Amino acid sequence: MDGKPTCDQCGKTFNHKINLKKHLFIHKGKRPYKCDQCEKAFTHRNNLKKHLRIHSGERPFKCDQCGKTFAQKSTLQTHLQIHKGERPYDCDECGKSFTQRNHLKTHLRIHSGEKPYSCDQCGKMFNHTNNLKTHLLIHKGERPYDCDQCGKTFTQMIHLKIHLRIHSGERPYNCDQCGKTFTQQSTLKIHLRIHSGERPYNCDQCGKTFTRITHLKTHLRIHSGERPYNCDHCGKTFNQRGNLKTHLHIHNGEKPFNCDQCGKPFRAWSESCSDHHNYHKKVMYPCDKCTKIFWSFSPYKYHQWTHTEKKPYQCRFCDRSFITGSQCTKHEHIKHVHKGQKLNNCTKSEALETSTNNQCHNTPKQFDSSPEIFYSFFFFFFFFFHQLCMCELTVPQLEEHLLSTSSLSLF
Repeated sequence: MDGKPTCDQCGKTFNHKINLKKHLFIHKGKRPYKCDQCEKAFTHRNNLKKHLRIHSGERPFKCDQCGKTFAQKSTLQTHLQIHKGERPYDCDECGKSFTQRNHLKTHLRIHSGEKPYSCDQCGKMFNHTNNLKTHLLIHKGERPYDCDQCGKTFTQMIHLKIHLRIHSGERPYNCDQCGKTFTQQSTLKIHLRIHSGERPYNCDQCGKTFTRITHLKTHLRIHSGERPYNCDHCGKTFNQRGNLKTHLHIHNGEKPFNCDQCGKPFRAWSESCSDHHNYHKKVMYPCDKCTKIFWSFSPYKYHQWTHTEKKPYQCRFCDRSFITGSQCTKHEHIKHVHKGQKLNNCTKSEALETSTNNQCHNTPKQFDSSPEIFYSFFFFFFFFFHQLCMCELTVPQLEEHLLSTSSLSLF
């Protein structure tokens, strides 16, 4: 090959013998140049020199267009392609382009499904070595990046950087369609699916679609009946960590969310708190079919179903259907579960799948308003508060007492 020094192991050629000699260190596993601060070793002296800039903070290469600095000249040259708009490496499968060849190589693993890097502790696979290194910090318990304002720690610097935007109020990513701003580009990308109508994650059991894969994973627990989050105080289980966190505020009495206008506290930033904010902002949802006015969209939507006779939530035990999921759950618990009834000819997950398929009963259900039902309800609630207040029973004790009392079998 034109007399150039050639590596007899990989066939790579070099202009000088000294370069071949250094290259052979790779095959022999030699790394003679060691960092005296972190003991990391390198095959070339220049690589050690570049590495030491991490410890010293030296970034001698500066972009003359935006002022950003870099520790290596090659990184600056790659960065300049952003200003020039150059993205010379294209993916043949999806058309996405990249400024660096190695970025394209890593991207192609998404299409091929290749994950060559494996965690030796839990077996989890990764498509990039940096993702594996970050993952290993979880097993080591290392969270080296601290927030100096609230003390929260992170495994990656980028996560700390994003977190600091909560304190600074910075929201640099803006939706050009509705003006909403975000702290992360990935959150903006997901938000744009609302405008485009894109819902790429599909449930293979009921066909429901989602904008986020995390929402799909949570939804699948409805079909499986999985409720992995358990309350240590009362044993109640939840299918989402956030629901458990909100539930715990009942036990500890915390109301961490306050109205910024009147100071009223709330246990969760949910409909009750957002409705309250709408009250201050005078945001209203008037019904165009009657005189009712609502402070939030959800009850307004449910109310509209009363005019259309739409009841999309069906009881898994009987043929009754309801406007809201909470009404349906309450009915099942009181009318069926307390009586020890079990689902007929289907599993729990199959029944839940039926309810999520929105099988609506458009035939209006007539409410039995007979005096017997009225007095039964009146007697039940009178008895409930009498036992709770006068007999000094706790709610769990009262519930146990009611279940063992045959006289209250109206449910």
